[in-house]
Amino acid sequence: MAPDQARGSVLVDPDSVQQLLDLEQIKQLKARYCRFIDTKQWRRLRALFTDETRFEGLGSAPTGSDANTFVEGISTRLRDAVSIHHCHMPEIVFTGPATARGVWAMMDYLEFPEGTSPREVPGHRGFYGFGHYEEEYRKHGGEWKISFLRLTRLRIDPLADDRPASRPGLLSASEDWLSGVT
Repeated sequence: MAPDQARGSVLVDPDSVQQLLDLEQIKQLKARYCRFIDTKQWRRLRALFTDETRFEGLGSAPTGSDANTFVEGISTRLRDAVSIHHCHMPEIVFTGPATARGVWAMMDYLEFPEGTSPREVPGHRGFYGFGHYEEEYRKHGGEWKISFLRLTRLRIDPLADDRPASRPGLLSASEDWLSGVT
């Protein structure tokens, strides 16, 4: 038995600890992605991507779009919409010391007000969607960013026009709730 084991100490591999920290940072990156879309914080959303990020499978930007085109498209498309994005059960693998890939199960809800577009299906004002995000990440200056994002869909269920509309007057999220908290 090694002397450290005899005293009850456990040797920790610093690389493993860093990988756990990186994993948590990537999870928080994805959480901010969903929150910034749903709270319409477009400038903050753009900051989550590398300049080289490319997008696939999104209704708000054509395949191959860059981050600026994606943010411009989603901010226009969802300006008046109620959107709710949930991402779950991440599978993340590191492909290098500053690169990683991930798959996230996702669900989104999009509801467009009457008289606005896009309304994908006539007689419906939005949809529930289910699928996966496939992403790549790159660490820039100690901060993880999304460098590739693909949305795949398993199912889309339209919201009929006769579905009750969202209740007005709900409390909005605080944009700076986490600012300055240590």
